Amino acid sequence: QGQLVESGGGLVQAGGSLRLSCAASGRTFSTYGMGWFRQAPGKEREFVAAISWSTGSRFYGDSVKGRFTISRDNAKSTVYLQMNSLKSDDTAIYYCAVKGQSGSYSYMGSYDYWGQGTQVTVSS
Repeated sequence: QGQLVESGGGLVQAGGSLRLSCAASGRTFSTYGMGWFRQAPGKEREFVAAISWSTGSRFYGDSVKGRFTISRDNAKSTVYLQMNSLKSDDTAIYYCAVKGQSGSYSYMGSYDYWGQGTQVTVSS
């Protein structure tokens, strides 16, 4: 097993930016990559972005394409989510997760363990 530590959430005005970080410890070397999901009040958890450890391939949810960028630092086992042009609809708890299973990067079932979440609030 491993542990994920998220940071970088907070309150920002619409149109602003935030950068989230997720540091993984433990058995990350045998995993496929990492991803970010988010959950707004009263809504289901949705896929935001993911990245492959080995190839660096990036995947994004439709609602964040062109605004969010995911990146990785393999040496630090850390993944970042740069969020620009934030909207009120981006308000949610953001979770990072380790993808230990084969399958789609956008499928929650492909992820083995999850961080505790970090709150992002965008004021309009």
